[in-house]
Amino acid sequence: MLPGPDPQNLLDRDTFSKSDPICVLYTQAVGNKEWREFGRTEVIDNTLNPDFVRKFILDYFFEERENLRFDLYDVDSKSPNLSKHDFLGQVFCTLGEIVGSQGSRLEKPIVGIPGRKCGTIILTAEELNCCRDAVLMQFCANKLDKKDFFGKSDPFLVFYRSNEDGSFTICHKTEVVKNTLNPVWQAFKISVRALCNGDYDRTIKVEVYDWDRDGSHDFIGEFTTSYRELARGQSQFNVYEVVNPKKKGKKKKYTNSGTVTLLSFLVETEVSFLDYIKGGTQINFTVAIDFTASNGNPAQPTSLHYMNPYQLNAYGMALKAVGEIVQDYDSDKMFPALGFGAKLPPDGRISHEFALNGNPQNPYCDGIEGVMEAYYRSLKSVQLYGPTNFAPVINHVARYASSVKDGSQYFVLLIVTDGVISDMAQTKESIVNASKLPMSIIIVGVGPAEFDAMVELDGDDVRVSSRGKYAERDIVQFVPFRDYIDRSGNHILSMARLAKDVLAEIPEQFLSYMRARGIKPSPAPPPYTPPTHVLQTQI
Repeated sequence: MLPGPDPQNLLDRDTFSKSDPICVLYTQAVGNKEWREFGRTEVIDNTLNPDFVRKFILDYFFEERENLRFDLYDVDSKSPNLSKHDFLGQVFCTLGEIVGSQGSRLEKPIVGIPGRKCGTIILTAEELNCCRDAVLMQFCANKLDKKDFFGKSDPFLVFYRSNEDGSFTICHKTEVVKNTLNPVWQAFKISVRALCNGDYDRTIKVEVYDWDRDGSHDFIGEFTTSYRELARGQSQFNVYEVVNPKKKGKKKKYTNSGTVTLLSFLVETEVSFLDYIKGGTQINFTVAIDFTASNGNPAQPTSLHYMNPYQLNAYGMALKAVGEIVQDYDSDKMFPALGFGAKLPPDGRISHEFALNGNPQNPYCDGIEGVMEAYYRSLKSVQLYGPTNFAPVINHVARYASSVKDGSQYFVLLIVTDGVISDMAQTKESIVNASKLPMSIIIVGVGPAEFDAMVELDGDDVRVSSRGKYAERDIVQFVPFRDYIDRSGNHILSMARLAKDVLAEIPEQFLSYMRARGIKPSPAPPPYTPPTHVLQTQI
């Protein structure tokens, strides 16, 4: 991941000329508040609108919150000590915020000097491709040498990529085609990285063998090529003479041991989760909270819903841990928040799908903080009851997901619950139906209960089924919150670990939906080009 900073309208700290800015990036370790310097851009002389060339290469994980801080200085001397230079301001954000912005381009005001406008910074992120192409190729051969005493040869091909030191590494073997000197092998797919390490001119060696049952395969001959040659496709350039060097050395009249011909060559680019996000796909986050009586009276410290003024309860921690990461991918940051298993005022009717903010027509809360407020308000007004039914909230999100199947939106439902599910059959049916839709379900189990039924819903070992129908995709991720309680009481670390585990599967679940539906990412908006200004770069 390459975030690149471009500040504009910086403060002018130099008396006789414009500032000479540099940008310094700081990162934080997981669960640690301490900022560490990650890297510095080059210094650009005499400008208030620098366009830095040097990029920062960071590892990106959807499931982790990567806090970033960009500090800007006006460089006044050759000293590497930043305290010797003038501070121009700073910007705080997360890597997810940059990636989740339209076109992965985030513009933020620079802050840090009270009472002064410090300008703005434009942060862009791009995924390092590292050669994500794969190639689909097919070969045939003609007039190969006959190696078997009784029948014809049983040929197969072995492909090797060359290494920097001149050695070769095997990267593909075709199947064996029995009893023929003119085989046609099946098409096969291989990543460009495996085939040639992304270097189009690197030698690719292909050996041709006659298969023998005892494993002592007979060498027929070999030829070399490169990705660049193969990319020409089917043509006279891609008919190769198979040569056996031993035979060539012994027989003057020897020409070859047959030919191998490339029949087809098709390049496919593997698309990533970030390609969709950059193309504008929004992730919609919905929360559903268990208000059943088994949680205990919220006024008692033993309750899982206890409102401790000094620290979050388990429900609050799970909401915040997951929500703070997912919110970076949702442009309006408005989240529907639902409850289930309570008696509602004024008439005490039992509901398994009620709006935490009390507005069934508009259950949206403003940001994760808005969700937390609505959750605390609900605890004061509803009566905890039962049973524990999941199907209504799953069907609630499924209704929205079924109306946008074009890849522009994907839905994530977080269910936080204390217990044993009451409507298992209906929930399984809801999950099987939802597996056809652009949605994923995260279940966090809080408290000491046995969560065997949840493990069944997770579907990692056996795919969830209902009435003989299996879920099209695995869309449920379950974790028990107790596995993440940090012994030292570091709640930040507990929350980071929880988020990492429950969100790690989302990008692959997201891609499995897009691939199954043949949905390609929308093109990203055109890259931002800063206003033209003369730059002098000091290396």
